[in-house]
Amino acid sequence: MKLKLIYPRWTKLDRQTEFHLPPHGPVVFAAALPDYIDVQFIDENVQTIDYDEQVDVVALSMMLTIQINRGIAIAKKFRSKGIPVIAGGIATMLHAEQMTGQVDAVFLGEAEGRMEKLFDDLKKNRLAQVYDYLSSQPPIESVGPARRDILERDLYNYKGVQMVDLVHASRGCRFNCYPCAVAYLGGRKFRPRPIDKTIEELAGIDNNRLFIVDNSLAQDKQWEMDLFREMIPLKKKWCCHPIENDPKVLDLAAQAGAWYVYQAVFDTSDLIRDRIKRYHDYGIGVEGTILLGLDHHTEDSIKRLIDFLLEIDLDLAEFTVLTPFPHTRAWEELNSQKRILSYDWDEYSADKVVFQPKNMAPERLQELLQHAWDAFYQDEPQNIKMYKLLKTVIQKEKADNTYQPRNRDLVRSAFGRPAGQQR
Repeated sequence: MKLKLIYPRWTKLDRQTEFHLPPHGPVVFAAALPDYIDVQFIDENVQTIDYDEQVDVVALSMMLTIQINRGIAIAKKFRSKGIPVIAGGIATMLHAEQMTGQVDAVFLGEAEGRMEKLFDDLKKNRLAQVYDYLSSQPPIESVGPARRDILERDLYNYKGVQMVDLVHASRGCRFNCYPCAVAYLGGRKFRPRPIDKTIEELAGIDNNRLFIVDNSLAQDKQWEMDLFREMIPLKKKWCCHPIENDPKVLDLAAQAGAWYVYQAVFDTSDLIRDRIKRYHDYGIGVEGTILLGLDHHTEDSIKRLIDFLLEIDLDLAEFTVLTPFPHTRAWEELNSQKRILSYDWDEYSADKVVFQPKNMAPERLQELLQHAWDAFYQDEPQNIKMYKLLKTVIQKEKADNTYQPRNRDLVRSAFGRPAGQQR
């Protein structure tokens, strides 16, 4: 059976430097498919969809709300040709009601051990509208290595520099943060993969630079330390979401190749100041993730926060506005208070204000978002800060003899097209 697996295109943050990482959801999904499925993967962010190619079925893998409308448009074209379409992924789970009826089958939940039934139903022409496994996660031990062989790797290369590969060491999250849907998607229980399986997958990735995409590694200190110990011999260099704020853990993380972390900066407290300093003390960079528009934010507090970011010497910062994605606490609160202003999913890009802030007009919050980007990068542009962060990883690699020079055959190319050309 020939399957075309499609990752619909989506718009980057307005002020973010363009880059494209190999998506994680599709390669994890592909690993769960029956052996008789022949997979062709198309990432519409770097490739073009051929609607005339003969395939038996199309699968849409969607991570972001802003992919939903595009996914529906793609499905409509294939279904008009009589080709069945299946939809899955994080965004499909968050927008299951909207997707139902727009595709032939909606898959909700984690794919391991579930695909045999779905494709057997497809072969017997009895495909169900919805396959709902959200509340029934497969054993975490069943999660195997992702199918990165379906990727065209040169398309994730910028002027000869290969982008990081994505990998995960756990699922679920014991936290339930206000703007986040992970508790709904993967459950409130932290489910770490067996360390030996994680290490085997890490070792098998043909890339020295990785992004460990777990929601947070700081959920089980002993597991975290054991994982880092086993990672040390691999000599990989990696970024991730928060690491436990403990000297022993941070020391092991640094030895294991921690390059930088994405760390939420939510106030101007000494706790945050010390947190950033401690990362830096262990040679770990920090990209601050800054969410604007929370109910305690005023115009003055946002401006003070921006000043604070410059004081604590963040390596990078990414600014977004609160976006009430379905099945988050933010959605439940703002929707019940009738403060959501738009239900156009194309606007749920995290850089457009789609709700009524508590202490200012929506237009003013939008202006403050632009001000934040301008102020933080005024003295040193984003591309210079990114270069400095890249330089640190090159120095680490040269120190342990793992550095690989850029691919000179691709120095005039950016993500599969001539450098400087827009897609």
